[in-house]
Amino acid sequence: MLKHILRIVLILIVVAIPVGYWISRPDVAKLPLDAVTGRRPDITPPRNQTFPTTDIAKPIGWTGGAMPTPAAGLKVQAFARDLKHPRWLYRLPNGDVLVAETDSPPRKGGGIKGWIMGLLIGSAGADSGSANRITLLRDTNGDGVADSRSVLLSGLNSPLGMALTGGYLYVANTDALVRVPFTPGQSKITAKPETVVTYPGGGNHWARGLLAAPDGSLYVSVGSSSNIADNGIDAETNRANILQVDPVHKAFRIYAAGLRNPQGMAFEPKGGGLWVVVNERDMMGSDLAPDYMSQIELGDHFGWPWYYWGGYPDRRVQPENPALQEYSKRPDYALGPHVAALGLAFAGDAKLGANFANGAFVGEHGSWNRVPPSGYKVVYVPFGDNGFPAKGVRPVDLLTGFLDAKGRAHGRPVGVITDQTGALLVADDVGNTVWRVSAATPR
Repeated sequence: MLKHILRIVLILIVVAIPVGYWISRPDVAKLPLDAVTGRRPDITPPRNQTFPTTDIAKPIGWTGGAMPTPAAGLKVQAFARDLKHPRWLYRLPNGDVLVAETDSPPRKGGGIKGWIMGLLIGSAGADSGSANRITLLRDTNGDGVADSRSVLLSGLNSPLGMALTGGYLYVANTDALVRVPFTPGQSKITAKPETVVTYPGGGNHWARGLLAAPDGSLYVSVGSSSNIADNGIDAETNRANILQVDPVHKAFRIYAAGLRNPQGMAFEPKGGGLWVVVNERDMMGSDLAPDYMSQIELGDHFGWPWYYWGGYPDRRVQPENPALQEYSKRPDYALGPHVAALGLAFAGDAKLGANFANGAFVGEHGSWNRVPPSGYKVVYVPFGDNGFPAKGVRPVDLLTGFLDAKGRAHGRPVGVITDQTGALLVADDVGNTVWRVSAATPR
């Protein structure tokens, strides 16, 4: 009997060694990152993975006076430190800055897939419990450092996007858009949030962007619950969309669809178009598929889960949907594969010099499914006077240094906004800091 047991164990070991070796071999990028950026990125054949390439920068925080590195002509300082997973920012008319201290809600589902996802999220510095609050930061003496902070609103449910309109502060929880009466200058809200609309919450993509429109409506970005509708398309109802909300009648419609994980939204100041940054799909190799930014209009469909980058089919998705291919909109600008583009702000009122006067700032949270890593920085995309990225431009590094020489993460940038002086504020959810980037010489 013992011989049989030992024989079985030996067989398992012999089988496990080559299987383990195969699983451990990462898919290494064959193209430079720049080749998969811009208006016409290189779209190579997919290298689909059963076991994902995994390379997540170990979070180590900022110690010993270390800070991110700004582009030439700029300087950086900490606007606020010692926050709990600060992920998103919003500027009030009086100059106060709101920060969403937030994280993923408790995740459901077990099994191997749930276990792997838990390991990935934990190793990335997330899933430590959400503070579920909006904190108000105020710079009372104008030195670029918040010297006053207070918890404005607590008891939320993994909040992210914020918007002030019509006398209300709106907050996008993971599962509902809520609002409270608010007047700029307040430092504490005690009113119970009122639900405006509900939508699916949680999932792999739990964070909800929010943008108020001039016509009084609000846009909410709702990401998919999985990579490529892994649990069936019915599980993705009202997900992978931009929702347009009518706050008066408490109703919404799908404004644009087929967006795997849309996050930051903003109106481009010259053309007035509505733009969004989107995280594309994983496990197609280190060169696919590019995250992107694009202008969106009512009725647009960007192809997810069946198609990517304007009609390239993802054969992993079954059943196929050939009728959608010719209607899948091609994004306007590729930001590179797996950069995890989340934050978006335009330079309409930025005062960072002529090199950063007309374009978009993008917070790239950083990859987990690519070798070598991508993202982990803030980039700038120059625009032309037509309200679109200038011809032939590539993303310009604006704030780097989030990875150290050993590939460990001091922090990971997310939301970006301009402050009332024209500096750029960057939420760093792993470094627990809001950074302020300004011109090295006042302008």
